[in-house]
Amino acid sequence: MYDLIVFITLLALGYFFGRSAEKRHYKSIIKREKQYKNIIAVSSRFPPASNVPMSSCLVAGSVVISVDYFKRFLSGLRALVGGRVVAYESLLDRARREALLRMKKQAGDLNANMVFNIKIETCSISKNAKGAIGSIEVLAYGTAFTPVK
Repeated sequence: MYDLIVFITLLALGYFFGRSAEKRHYKSIIKREKQYKNIIAVSSRFPPASNVPMSSCLVAGSVVISVDYFKRFLSGLRALVGGRVVAYESLLDRARREALLRMKKQAGDLNANMVFNIKIETCSISKNAKGAIGSIEVLAYGTAFTPVK
């Protein structure tokens, strides 16, 4: 009985604290996406032709985000029956958007107005013995172009 109470308590704490942290992170992401919306970021390999001389520089942004206890529990249940693991979709979305924002911030610090040839790499880290994901890392990188003065 004691083990069940501990389990339910951890599950409830994971749900409430995880949900709160996720909401705060999404608010931060939306605010910074508006801040960096003037930096063009595309996956095209080549920038548009321009008469303005440009210099280029590699920019990157990476983030590691951990899954909370509640999402880990839900994904374990989903693994039993199959189907989409919705609990991890928001985790991947937040990580991808955060990595792109960090890349854009680095480009903005260099006074770049566009980033081309963007690539996004994703990997899971700190898997436990059962193979469940503990956290993920997302790396976004591309070539930033800045006008030559």
